[in-house]
Amino acid sequence: MKKQKRFVAGVLAFLVLVGAAGCGSAKSEEAAGGSVSTDGSTSMESVIGFLSEAYEKNTGIKVAYNPTGSGAGIQAVSEGRCDIGLSSRSLNDDEAETLNGTVIALDGIAVIVNSENPVKNMTTEQIAAVYTGEITDWSQLGGNSAPIVCIGREAASGTRDGFEAVTGTEDICKYSQELTSTGDVIQTVASNPNAIGYASLAAVGDSVTAIGVDGVLPSEETVLSGEYPIQRGFLLVTPKDKALSEAAQSFCDFCASADAAELIRKAGAVPVAK
Repeated sequence: MKKQKRFVAGVLAFLVLVGAAGCGSAKSEEAAGGSVSTDGSTSMESVIGFLSEAYEKNTGIKVAYNPTGSGAGIQAVSEGRCDIGLSSRSLNDDEAETLNGTVIALDGIAVIVNSENPVKNMTTEQIAAVYTGEITDWSQLGGNSAPIVCIGREAASGTRDGFEAVTGTEDICKYSQELTSTGDVIQTVASNPNAIGYASLAAVGDSVTAIGVDGVLPSEETVLSGEYPIQRGFLLVTPKDKALSEAAQSFCDFCASADAAELIRKAGAVPVAK
């Protein structure tokens, strides 16, 4: 219990000093046991995993994660079926009327190709042309002569929303496959030498190649500086008209604090708190 008090007190003290907002003002009481339920973005799995593990270790409070996608997570918190929604897209105007969205990290959306593909850079305009069907063969981009197979996420995905918003391809992409998770996109591109896809930078490993966009490779430095053009925020989504439980408020505050920055970085995303 003493360890839990010290942990929560440290988080609250930090938030008072910097005036952190979005998840609500920090409570003066410690989180009195219980659990926290989160629901939403599959792209945030690594980030929430690191944060949850550290939080549980220091407080004994269990954090559950249900990877349903950004849209489903926003709906779940709006309907009161979870404590905190997780979204890798911004709230739309209707959602923002009743919900708060707190950005805890930035994530580059990597454009990925099969490791055997010789194409290592594309412009934003070329990427848009590929996904709308104007460019259909890799030879048009300096690659091998082969049809381009466009892989993307399902309509409710925050990753898809962010990708289409930046590339100007909302509702006009011509997908060969629409998949329900970041992992599925990566696996599909890794197994098909003619495929192109997009995925959270935090999730991209060695099985695929993240290409440069407008001559800039995705990295923590280029995302934080704004040089890398295809990026979005990772948000905690909470109700405006309903107070969180003490456990959920404490976890929310911790995720938005500087104490969480190194954990977010280890998860492959770019923390916004200093």
